[in-house]
Amino acid sequence: MNDVPNLKDFATRLRDEAHEEPTLEVPQGEPTKKTQIIAIYGKGGIGKSFTLANLSHMMAEMGKRVLLIGCDPKSDTTSLLFGGKACPTIIETSTRKKLAGEEVKIGDVCFKRGGVFAMELGGPEVGRGCGGRGIIHGFELLEKLGFHDWDFDYVLLDFLGDVVCGGFGLPIARDMAQKVILVGSNDLQSLYVANNVCSAVEYFRKLGGNVGIAGLVINKDDGTGEAAAFAAAVNIPVLASIPADEDLRRKSANYQIVGTAAGPWGALFGQLAEAVGIAPPVRPAPLSQDGLLNLFDAETTGKDFVLTPATDMDMRGKNAVAKPSLEVVYDNA
Repeated sequence: MNDVPNLKDFATRLRDEAHEEPTLEVPQGEPTKKTQIIAIYGKGGIGKSFTLANLSHMMAEMGKRVLLIGCDPKSDTTSLLFGGKACPTIIETSTRKKLAGEEVKIGDVCFKRGGVFAMELGGPEVGRGCGGRGIIHGFELLEKLGFHDWDFDYVLLDFLGDVVCGGFGLPIARDMAQKVILVGSNDLQSLYVANNVCSAVEYFRKLGGNVGIAGLVINKDDGTGEAAAFAAAVNIPVLASIPADEDLRRKSANYQIVGTAAGPWGALFGQLAEAVGIAPPVRPAPLSQDGLLNLFDAETTGKDFVLTPATDMDMRGKNAVAKPSLEVVYDNA
């Protein structure tokens, strides 16, 4: 018996899955009007999880009811909040329970610390599906658990910045969130991702969407100013600048919460919590690629590089053979 999967059939299933339209409906009703649903986007590794764990903890200390949902397939949004412990994901738990003929209960997937309720959507196993589709499936499961009836002041959604994928762009495309917060730093790649999110927001605003950018959180700020210049250029505010500080780096690496009034960083995260709550969603003015590069020195990015077109002879390499030209050359005499 041959147990090797048919790779052609597998590739066909992946293509079909990528073209499926999401079945998820846009949240409606009173809970959505009361609750601020905020999607946070940024490049992988830029510090979204660090920012969100401490922001949510600070909000809870300030008396707010907060739900933090990790929407990154890496499932690491809640790791800092829970001291490095892995949180069972909704998709993984649902699959396991379904095989056992059981229903998922909220206590199987949602956990709490310091007044913050948190969960991870998760994603498919490596090489076995589309991460974006996994996010869509995760939200469908949330609906079955009663998402629309939950009572929170804030629902914070931690998303990977690859909004080219329909699943990761879901809050913007479907008006699921009222506003978006960007996390970036003074480096080109994180601002490239932030600019892509601005482009997605502007695209869907032109189609009648209502989601806007509330602002930028600058993480690991070394004072060089590119992220602040980016925020000014796209017409969004800077909500907070979290410095590139050794104490913050060490505590983050050791899964220690710094977003608390009991610590030295409490005032910073308290100000961020207040700014997040009151910042209105605005329509950004995304930059062109050249405009983004112009925020940096030419030596840093190579923005002065001139594109040299390739020729047919270049492409043929050692197979290149000069062919007689049919061009007629007239003598000037």
